[in-house]
Amino acid sequence: MTRWRVAGVMGALGVMMGAFGAHAVKDMVSEEALAWWRTGAQYHMVHALALGLVALHPGRPKWAGVAFVVGIVLFSGSLYTMTLTEIQVLGAVTPFGGISFITGWLLLAFSPVQSSQANAVSTSQEST
Repeated sequence: MTRWRVAGVMGALGVMMGAFGAHAVKDMVSEEALAWWRTGAQYHMVHALALGLVALHPGRPKWAGVAFVVGIVLFSGSLYTMTLTEIQVLGAVTPFGGISFITGWLLLAFSPVQSSQANAVSTSQEST
């Protein structure tokens, strides 16, 4: 259940950040800075959905989810902050978020799939 909550909260935050960019930030920053914001919001939403995939995965790949959350914070967070502050050196943080996203996808791709019986036991243990 916790994985669903993380995915849901990250998705909600992604929508909020996208809307904030479209309605408030657009009048405060240059077109170039707005493009940074849009990129951050786009990757934020894609990886919020990826967190939903982690929640659905029968192998429960915890570290893939962690990598996606770290990626959202580093990648999208650095772009949001760079947009609002115009401190472009923050762009040096963004690639670390990208590496975290890539790591998350690879962890998801190569995470073992448990049998349905083992998954049922895991699910019943989580709900207690």
